[in-house]
Amino acid sequence: LQVDLWQPSSPFHIIEGMVTDVRVPQNTSQSLLPYLQQANIQYTILISDLQKAIENQTGLKSYRNRRSLSGYNYEVYHSLEEIQSWMHHLNKTHSDLVHMFSVGKSYEGRPLFVLKLGKRSRPYKKAVWIDCGIHAREWIGPAFCQWFVKEALQTYQTDPAMRKMLTQLYFYIMPVFNVDGYHFSWTNDRFWRKTRSKNTRFRCHGVDANRNWKVKWCDEGASFHPCDDTYCGPFPESEPEVKAVAHFLRKHRKQIKAYLSFHAYAQMLLYPYSYKYATIPNFSCVESAAYNAVNALESAYGIRYRYGPASSTLYVSSGSSMDWAYKNGIPYAFAFELRDTGHFGFLLPETLIKPTCTETMLAVKNITLHLLKKCH
Repeated sequence: LQVDLWQPSSPFHIIEGMVTDVRVPQNTSQSLLPYLQQANIQYTILISDLQKAIENQTGLKSYRNRRSLSGYNYEVYHSLEEIQSWMHHLNKTHSDLVHMFSVGKSYEGRPLFVLKLGKRSRPYKKAVWIDCGIHAREWIGPAFCQWFVKEALQTYQTDPAMRKMLTQLYFYIMPVFNVDGYHFSWTNDRFWRKTRSKNTRFRCHGVDANRNWKVKWCDEGASFHPCDDTYCGPFPESEPEVKAVAHFLRKHRKQIKAYLSFHAYAQMLLYPYSYKYATIPNFSCVESAAYNAVNALESAYGIRYRYGPASSTLYVSSGSSMDWAYKNGIPYAFAFELRDTGHFGFLLPETLIKPTCTETMLAVKNITLHLLKKCH
């Protein structure tokens, strides 16, 4: 039986008594359900017609609503083309606070755009790196990155906290890390996760861009098999996207004090380590930042996030961007797993973009302000 694991991402992580989310093709469910009954495995059908759910989200309905009255609608999902032209537009219209640049090219030759956000108030400023969409199907990630930029630009004048953030720091924001995969999830396969690089021997595409970093590469929680969803790649930084971002972060490692990566789904705030069960040296600082961020997030709609070291809170995985950032001298490294906990999974409805981004924004501001208070 071929199933697509939604949670956890790899069969290695499945242990007795654990809840797992799997996607099965229509014809497979007929044979899977009797098997589960025989094996005495309890199951619930979360989404009975996934195809219909996909069409509801990317059909003509939402295409008509793409443009809101003010021009850009932050409460719908946007294609890669739309996101990139939005970035170009901000670069032109907000040149005082926004500078757009590219850190390299993807496997398929697309530019890897980053927005540098902040007031050019002094020559040297600390910075925060934010990336979204390492995994293609996690559409709420890029939606949040765009929301963050919108909030920064809209509230800069009126909100003292935001003004402080943009005056004292730079934010490097990469709304879509895995551009090829994200594009593919719009055009071919809504549940694509990996990059789109070609493997000559196996005819399978793609590498898990969050298992391709040079930190305990291809150890536990990653797969050597090119057809697996957690394939670590032929060697560390084999993916041009990972290599480009790693190069940029290495070059600016003195300046960048926080690394935030946005994923879905699980409702968790994770910090290092992901690859081993061990306590990081600056645990008390990072732990208190996470504790406060989770409480700030909950204050909006009562959504309670679990938080802690990734290895014990989610599962052990090697070669992740968060561990790499931490190991390369960025003291605050976090990975968010945004809504939900499986009811919609990767198909989080557009009606939930606003509440998800609103609460996440509180957490990110909280971490950023914590950072400025100097607990190292």
